[in-house]
Amino acid sequence: MKLLEVHEVTKGFRRGESPAVKGVSFEVAEGRVLALVGESGSGKTTLLRLLAGLETPDEGRILLDGQVVSEPGRVVEPERRGVGLVFQSHALFPHLTVEKNIGFGLRGMGRAERRSAVEGMLELARLPGLARRFPHELSGGERQRVALARALVPNPRLLLLDEPFSSLDSRLRQSVRDETRAILKQRGTTAVFVTHDTGDALAVADGIVVLRKGVVQQTGAPPEVYHAPANAYVASFFGTCNFLPFHSLHHPSGARISCHIGPPGAEPAGRAGLWIRPEDLELCPVAAEPANALRGTVRQVVFCGAFLEVTLDCEVAGGSTFPVVVRHHAPMAVQVGDVWCVVPRPRRR
Repeated sequence: MKLLEVHEVTKGFRRGESPAVKGVSFEVAEGRVLALVGESGSGKTTLLRLLAGLETPDEGRILLDGQVVSEPGRVVEPERRGVGLVFQSHALFPHLTVEKNIGFGLRGMGRAERRSAVEGMLELARLPGLARRFPHELSGGERQRVALARALVPNPRLLLLDEPFSSLDSRLRQSVRDETRAILKQRGTTAVFVTHDTGDALAVADGIVVLRKGVVQQTGAPPEVYHAPANAYVASFFGTCNFLPFHSLHHPSGARISCHIGPPGAEPAGRAGLWIRPEDLELCPVAAEPANALRGTVRQVVFCGAFLEVTLDCEVAGGSTFPVVVRHHAPMAVQVGDVWCVVPRPRRR
């Protein structure tokens, strides 16, 4: 069942300038988590404000549970939408304890019912021992969980999160986003979150909308967006992606290799070729070189712990070169100046 529907929404702020979002459409099924991803100025925060009812669209419609809540000249107020908000800064009340922060938005409840709801959220968010602490006594991850619990306790139809993990250090970030996804799934909450971090989107979301200058570039599940990007922008935004001016690569084993080739217009300067991720390539000794192999000279080797990121200058017809990045896991030593063949890494289905 579709809980949120966005149809051809456009919003601008200054006459004569390009709209912040233009013709945006997507849907979110009940109980699913969607990520709005893009660089600064892509329109993702404007979209979040439109979903919350803080902005009015110039064109298009937004529906919740099949009911129109936003269209030109008509907006249902935020407090009547049943939408929860988690802000980037957490926006906790510094003078209130954890339990009072969580229960702040509960209205029209008896004392016993309210206490039961708060205690349930404290358990769900793994905060029962912190109920009487104040925000300044909490870690960044704990404050994040309090903000999430406060937004969830009124049982919103839709939860909106603005850059929820951006204030956390890299070590804490992974655990907090895993906890956030687990809490949302346990509650069956439908959520939309804004992020510029592709790692957060891939790890937490069921679906991703990629935005660029207010226009949707691709909508799909994380594996689809990562492994089958719709265009060059999406391919490069989700990490390093090589463009090879070939339609296929050869493997020494003679195995048949299936690779995704982007749609027309995805290639730089209109050239035909192949987009492929560094982890889908491997190095092969020149001695085992298959026929018509791609050969290159190592320009740079970067140690990344579990693998080496190797950059090679590969030759193309006419003597020109182009860079290729490979994630090298094999125990064979690789040094700058070495010559290797680049072949696709076979995948088992």
